[in-house]
Amino acid sequence: MILYVISVGLSVTMGLMGFINLAHGVFAMAGGYILSTAMARFGIPFPLALVIAFAAVALASIVLERLLYSRLYAAGELAQVLFSIGLILISMAVARLVFGNLAAPVFLPDYLRGQVHVLGRDFPTYRVFIIGFSFLIIFLLWFSVERTRWGAMVRAAVDNRAMAQSVGINTKMLFMLTFALGSGLAGLGGALGADILPVQWAYPFEHLVYFLIVVAVGGLGSLRGPFIAALLIGVADTACKYWTPQFGAFLVYAATIVILLWRPLGLFGVRA
Repeated sequence: MILYVISVGLSVTMGLMGFINLAHGVFAMAGGYILSTAMARFGIPFPLALVIAFAAVALASIVLERLLYSRLYAAGELAQVLFSIGLILISMAVARLVFGNLAAPVFLPDYLRGQVHVLGRDFPTYRVFIIGFSFLIIFLLWFSVERTRWGAMVRAAVDNRAMAQSVGINTKMLFMLTFALGSGLAGLGGALGADILPVQWAYPFEHLVYFLIVVAVGGLGSLRGPFIAALLIGVADTACKYWTPQFGAFLVYAATIVILLWRPLGLFGVRA
């Protein structure tokens, strides 16, 4: 679920904007640090800290999109990759300078600690909350993309940007809002998973491969694709490391290669 919430925004923005944004993990790291700072230093309750993490990252991404990203929309893939890698390195240096080498502390409220009894088994309360809350996010995201005017414009721009512009869709504003939503979701995912995927200065590089695998296997511009891919990768990665720890994540990478050789556009990717 954490992989999906973080990666789905990257899938939509890459499919819509055609921008190779390897720095997507920076927004997830920022969300985790904002949550930790809001709770540890200012005593803000956990639910409100989640909202602040989403809103702050989304607003900051608008500034970055207008000042930096928009200047490279027409640039080649190499320029976009070099820019996003540079942004990762800068953000990692800033995070290490400001927050140090240790992972950001997360103090969960009492009602999210302990265990819950479900169908004869005990499960960690916080993990059950993450699954339930993420399903709510998935439903809201699906409804927004599939049942609203904004979603119709996004789908039109993903399928054919030139035609969308010709019928009067303001793709410039659409890009900005979609980028803010995708970045905000990454920040929310980073904040939600901060207790499971520790947030520290190397976070953007440490998990970059998994975010890209989710997007590549699921397919650009798709909502269900990244969900299926995140589910497969999350379960397979955990199972492989548990049953065959000597191979680590090798089997996941091998499966990714096989899937992409079979379907180069991803499981649910479509050719425009």
